[in-house]
Amino acid sequence: MSVTAIDVVGCGVFSPAGSGLAPLAAALAGPVSAPPAVPEGPDAPGGEGFPGAGARAVTDFRPAERLGNKGLSRLTRTDQLGMVACGQALEQLGRPLADEDRPRTGIVLGSGAGSVRRLAEFTRDTFVQDRPYMVNPSHFPGTLMNSAAGQTAIRFGITGVNATLAGGPVAGLSALRYARNTLLNDHADRLLAGSVEELSAQSAWAWERTGRLSPGIGVGEGGAVFVLERDAERPLARLLACELRFSAPGQGAAGIGRRLADAVRDALKASDVAAGDVGVVAVGGAGRRGWSAVEERALREVFDGPGPERLRVQPVVGETHSAAASLQLAGLLARWQAEAADADERVGLVTALGPDGQVGCLVVQRG
Repeated sequence: MSVTAIDVVGCGVFSPAGSGLAPLAAALAGPVSAPPAVPEGPDAPGGEGFPGAGARAVTDFRPAERLGNKGLSRLTRTDQLGMVACGQALEQLGRPLADEDRPRTGIVLGSGAGSVRRLAEFTRDTFVQDRPYMVNPSHFPGTLMNSAAGQTAIRFGITGVNATLAGGPVAGLSALRYARNTLLNDHADRLLAGSVEELSAQSAWAWERTGRLSPGIGVGEGGAVFVLERDAERPLARLLACELRFSAPGQGAAGIGRRLADAVRDALKASDVAAGDVGVVAVGGAGRRGWSAVEERALREVFDGPGPERLRVQPVVGETHSAAASLQLAGLLARWQAEAADADERVGLVTALGPDGQVGCLVVQRG
């Protein structure tokens, strides 16, 4: 095992396929089903006035059963998704956290902008409510980007490293890279790392009006959180390397593609993995119009041709923005856990890229 490998020992995932890795594996292996209508209303994932065309909400998600009803109405859906995913991941440890574990256990979550719905609604209230602007003060914490990580730490009594990283489509990889470095530098013994994204009318209308979604792909939601440790006996997988790069805006899509190719090469080199040893790539650009072609050109440059199989989770989960890379990794683990892949498929990649120039690549070894 590489001295820089970090082990995945647990995974909490909620997606439009359901709760856990097994439903995700089944959805990826079978025909893509038509998305059900997104329910509307004050407490529904879409809120009010949701466009609804092709959108995919998380199914089998009942936070009250896991968190209780107390204080639940003050939590955003982003908070709830992060909190329940972390709880599900911790359950896979097989034992509750001991008091002595809590200071050396931390949380690292990737995000776009936190809860877009809560931020938009709270901001609107400051304009439309009667003076002196009678906003609900209990809703203010949900407008902060680090609300989900902070609320989760409070819920589970985790007092170690607590970080939130904004990165759009690359947010999940940013969180995993931060977590890897934290563990390798002995600042923690165990980290919960991943990313979440809620479905809201505000974000769905933004996607609708800009026309940036690929044909046949709707906006989605979900999240995946992984328990990371060092030197585990029977890990689900090992994270060998994670590389992030940035392309200057003036370089355009071609520059972003070149930087993604650089990130993939550097990640493989750091992992001591040959390009020919990679069996599958969980790609990140399939949900956004035009970016799948940019990503594909970069991969063909690295592999000198088509190369490994492409795993696309977007037709199942939709375009999940900041949760995308984490759900791609969850899809890879689901594929391996369900033995849907060839037994010789030992290494996979997760790639991500964003229109702002951020790109990233994660090298994953089968456990």
